Amino acid sequence: MPRKDDWGLVHRVVLRPEERTANIPEETKKVPFEMWVKGRLKSDADLGQEVTVVTRTGREVRGTLLEVNPTYTHSFGDFVPEILTIGDTVRQMLFGGSADES
Repeated sequence: MPRKDDWGLVHRVVLRPEERTANIPEETKKVPFEMWVKGRLKSDADLGQEVTVVTRTGREVRGTLLEVNPTYTHSFGDFVPEILTIGDTVRQMLFGGSADES
């Protein structure tokens, strides 16, 4: 059971689709505006329960507890084959040669 002061990840819907501004792309208007925030729990809780966390900057945020002691994962997205050729293309444009030419 998650305890007070445990590090947790909470989720909250900030704006439902019908509350979003008209000045955004259609695909964006169809989905809620959401946030995920990490912080220390202000009280004991269960996963899935509405809780308040205190962030590293001291801000209090309310949301649904998703995870305790969340790990950091970073990604630059899916593999894009075209990115492999960018260096070669730029080198050719700038210097008129390929990477294996000295």
